[in-house]
Amino acid sequence: MMAGILSKDTKPELTVRRYLHACGYRYRLHRKDLPGKPDLVLSKYRLAIFIHGCFWHRHQCCIYATTPDNRRDFWEEKLNGNVLRDQNQVSQLCAGGWRVLVVWECGLKHLLSEIDVLQEMIKNVNIDFQVWPENPPKAKPQF
Repeated sequence: MMAGILSKDTKPELTVRRYLHACGYRYRLHRKDLPGKPDLVLSKYRLAIFIHGCFWHRHQCCIYATTPDNRRDFWEEKLNGNVLRDQNQVSQLCAGGWRVLVVWECGLKHLLSEIDVLQEMIKNVNIDFQVWPENPPKAKPQF
């Protein structure tokens, strides 16, 4: 089952890539010379973009950031380790003069109509670290 989990070219990542490309932004993918190999790098703006899954990166107060009941200790250690690694990578990027934008998967599932805010975040050069959405949706969509 774990072999099916992708680290690149995920649906949320492709959504953001298509949107930014349509808006005229050009970027590099998964630059290995930067801490954490950001999903997208906009060199012109000195901006590294991470598209995080709410489960794997523990989006606080998000309905998708659950902990499996089976082997709970293993999962808590693994997922908390992901959070610490993410914090370390953001710190390294900011110390290196990069700005960081984290886009959460739940925002792409529930707030896709509000994705235009990403353009403002890209151009806002005064903030080193930004997150979208700041507050996760409270409920799963009703279909």
